[in-house]
Amino acid sequence: MIPIPEVNLGGILPALVLCLAGLVVMMLGLFIRRGAVATAAVVSIAGVLIAAAANTPLRMMDKQAFAGLINLDAYTWFFNLLILISAGLTVLTSVRYLTDDGLDMYEYFVLLLFASAGMMFMVSANHLLIVFVGLETLSIAIYVLVGILPSSKKSKEAALKYLLLGAFSSAVFLYGAALLYGSAGSLGFPELAKYFKAGQISRMAYVGMGMVLVGFAFKVAAVPFHMWTPDVYEGAPAPLTGFMSVGVKAAAFAAFVRVFFQSMLPAQMNWIEIIWLLAALTMVLGNLAAIVQDNIKRMLAYSSIAHAGYLLIGMVAGKEAGPAGMLYYLLAYTFTNLGAFGVVALVGRKGEANVMIDDYRGLAKTNPFLALAMSIFLFSLAGIPPTAGFVGKFTIFSAAINAGYIWLVVIGVLTSAASVFYYFRVVMKMYMEVPETQPAELQFSPAMLLALGIALVGVLYIGVFPTNYLNLAALSVKPLF
Repeated sequence: MIPIPEVNLGGILPALVLCLAGLVVMMLGLFIRRGAVATAAVVSIAGVLIAAAANTPLRMMDKQAFAGLINLDAYTWFFNLLILISAGLTVLTSVRYLTDDGLDMYEYFVLLLFASAGMMFMVSANHLLIVFVGLETLSIAIYVLVGILPSSKKSKEAALKYLLLGAFSSAVFLYGAALLYGSAGSLGFPELAKYFKAGQISRMAYVGMGMVLVGFAFKVAAVPFHMWTPDVYEGAPAPLTGFMSVGVKAAAFAAFVRVFFQSMLPAQMNWIEIIWLLAALTMVLGNLAAIVQDNIKRMLAYSSIAHAGYLLIGMVAGKEAGPAGMLYYLLAYTFTNLGAFGVVALVGRKGEANVMIDDYRGLAKTNPFLALAMSIFLFSLAGIPPTAGFVGKFTIFSAAINAGYIWLVVIGVLTSAASVFYYFRVVMKMYMEVPETQPAELQFSPAMLLALGIALVGVLYIGVFPTNYLNLAALSVKPLF
């Protein structure tokens, strides 16, 4: 008798809720001629909150579903929560952005919800093909979102670049998976782990492992696979840029860590040095390139590249402390970067006319709250206490030191010190210079104010009281080991 695989719809309920919310928004958008953005945002937030409630039971699970294709565990729960926080804050910051530009696009929220659902499948995957399906689901939605601004040539150019390079990286990833299948006879993580543990690793498997690594390196924007990041971040709508820098990066790192720690850990000595080199190059180039940027979106893009390098230190550190540090760092980075891009969206005004660093001159005089919020977010990105960014870097660096990677930590500390220059440059513009012209008064929407408030509280609260969240991150990585 053929065994019937377990079908646990409850395990993937958070993703199903987001898909259902996306379908509801799509149907409502067909009938609402005016005010579709507000309605779509309300339904999207409701979907995110219901998905968060449906995600709660996963924290206490540790099993597989759908014939072992999906992991239902605390690791999935943690990253689902990160994705939902990213999606919720992005919806809140997008409402005012779209209405200011006169874009009554409900499709924006549909694509955002579908992209988030794809990310959830990525982080819960127990099979390389499920990773690929989730990756393509989120990628296709993001390609369209990047080029969604109808009057922006930069937006269209960014979408085309991202599509071409993204398609290439997906092909590399899929071909690497095919080589691994030819070597191990399966793409399931447990079967791959048995193959690598046996020790008879073929050259084809090494090539496949390398190509899968390249595919992930592209998605996390690690040097030298970062070329798309500055142009795409600059051309995309500011709220979406924040979502890409946080949600997409978190999902990619979640799948990256799960694949390499659950299935390729026995071959760690073969890939750890490559990731060491990627981390060092990413930190150095990301921070040095950010120093010379005059456009704040490009500066934050290179900053995002540099932070990918810090996160890679957690993978190099290995054991449980390294990945646990990565989870806390991603939580801190989620609040920090979404808050920063929320400020960029608000200051940029209609058509993102004010995205140069010089446009932040005298912001402390014209809008003290916005200047204070941006300063706190930049302090967190620089790793200055008592923000969450400081605790995140301290945790990852400590794990790497304990694992014996002293020189990698030295590079991390030096590049962090260099980053203070370009972060503080913005702070000095806001507090120590005066605007050349009288700026228009910035109007806060309730949704934008709520998003910035949540981000600020998150950055400061988990920075001042990090213990519970560090313990939560440590518990969430246990299913990997």
